[in-house]
Amino acid sequence: QVQLVESGGGLVQAGGSLRLTCAASGRTLRSPAMGWFRQAPGKEREFVSAINWSGGITYYADSVKGRFTISRDNARNTVYLQMNSLKSDDTAVYYCTASYRYTGGSRDAKDYDYWGQGTQVTVSS
Repeated sequence: QVQLVESGGGLVQAGGSLRLTCAASGRTLRSPAMGWFRQAPGKEREFVSAINWSGGITYYADSVKGRFTISRDNARNTVYLQMNSLKSDDTAVYYCTASYRYTGGSRDAKDYDYWGQGTQVTVSS
């Protein structure tokens, strides 16, 4: 089993920045791909960003490309999502996720094995 705990969410004004952190514990002998998804009220969960097991390959949704940056520290079993130039449309609960089946990374939520509880990000306009 893998436990994922997100932190770093909060309330920020439009144009501001936040950094989300996801700490993994449990089954960490092999590095999984990691991803971030988000879900806004009344909307389906959507892909935000992902990173492969080594950190050498990253993926972004078009809506966040150029504003968000995903990174990881395998020595600390931690993944980060730096979010800059935040917009009101970025308001959502952000979920960290891990995949041992698709260590190259994926944009599909069904490819991920473990999920965190989520952290709320609210961007005021």
